[in-house]
Amino acid sequence: MSEPILRLSAVTKEFGGLTAVDNVDFSVAEGELRCLIGPNGAGKSTIFRMVTGVYHPTRGRIFYKGSALGNTPSFKRARMGISIKFQTPMVYYDQPLMQNLIVALQRFHGPAEARIRADGIMEDFGIADAAGKPAIDVAHGYRQWLEIGMAVASSPKLLLLDEPTAGMSAEETAKTARLVHKLADGGMTVIVIDHDIEFVRMLNCNLTVLHLGRLFAEGTLDEIQADDGVRAIYLGKK
Repeated sequence: MSEPILRLSAVTKEFGGLTAVDNVDFSVAEGELRCLIGPNGAGKSTIFRMVTGVYHPTRGRIFYKGSALGNTPSFKRARMGISIKFQTPMVYYDQPLMQNLIVALQRFHGPAEARIRADGIMEDFGIADAAGKPAIDVAHGYRQWLEIGMAVASSPKLLLLDEPTAGMSAEETAKTARLVHKLADGGMTVIVIDHDIEFVRMLNCNLTVLHLGRLFAEGTLDEIQADDGVRAIYLGKK
């Protein structure tokens, strides 16, 4: 069996007296699409920030492609193929969508190639009609898709998406599910945090459930929804 692209081994993250992530073992296979779900405060975003190097574990180790990341800084992890879209869009609001993508792409390509690749991303993500508009002037869904496009500009091996459908309409959510599937079908490993169960259903992938910083359950959506414990702590049912 091949080494998973990402593995957390007994990872704990403490902030003073608060334990945000508690002794978590978690792995994702290369090319897999996985959802990470759980109530607010379960530790999901903290795990993403540890994988990207924003935080470092208090205890335990994180392995990427079989090698321990240790205290490798975020920019080096990005060069290694790890990319993230944070929960709140982090774009240049006063700049056109096209320029936002070119800025992201120019770290890896010359100006001409960056423009060509930006055109391709905008077409693939369905935002080409707003290429010349400042990010502040487009709909929220466009800004979410723009940031996902910026996150894939580096052609990452591992893409982390933190609540990519937050604030989206049902139609926009369905489009986002199609985009995520397209990325995963292209061989990218994608891990998604989201609270929208309908979006999770559209992704049709295995789920990992966190609760109070601990790994609570894993399985398909049907298996997770049939779990009495998950219904109690996440789905709001007794």
